[in-house]
Amino acid sequence: MQEIARTWWLVLIRGICAIIFGILALFWPGITVYVLVIFFAAYAIVGGSFSLFAAFGHNVQSRAWLIISGIIGILAGIVAFVWPGITAVALLYIIAIWAIFTGIAEIVAGIAVRKQIDNEWIIIVAGVISVIFGFLLLIWPASGMLALTWLLGIFALIYGIAMIVLSFRVKKLAL
Repeated sequence: MQEIARTWWLVLIRGICAIIFGILALFWPGITVYVLVIFFAAYAIVGGSFSLFAAFGHNVQSRAWLIISGIIGILAGIVAFVWPGITAVALLYIIAIWAIFTGIAEIVAGIAVRKQIDNEWIIIVAGVISVIFGFLLLIWPASGMLALTWLLGIFALIYGIAMIVLSFRVKKLAL
């Protein structure tokens, strides 16, 4: 516990960074989306490179899958760097389709378990909300991207505040 208490300031810095990110996401949502796409692009290229390295650097039985995965990762990263706007829209559509299918699955699950549990309507309502959210993202992608950025900013602010509070509580353990 003393180890954690001695590094309380790292938790504090993490909280401060989260708050700064949250404020930036709320006041400059366009830049936030662009930065997220660039981070994804870098991650995809690095991940793809490591997959290729693993495929050629070791005696691996599934070498072909590592090569394919590496090439796809690198290409996805390049596409994201070259066309960040299209990448952001594609990500939004993936989130929208995921929300629709998840919502449908929740509705079906709620109906299927209605005889086994009480308040199954909560699962069904959650599913309906998810489906509506997904369709709204498809209908108004620009507004949806802005809303997602704001949600990310609000989450970062709340998370940052929680980390700062935690840092001071952990600091007290060292005393």
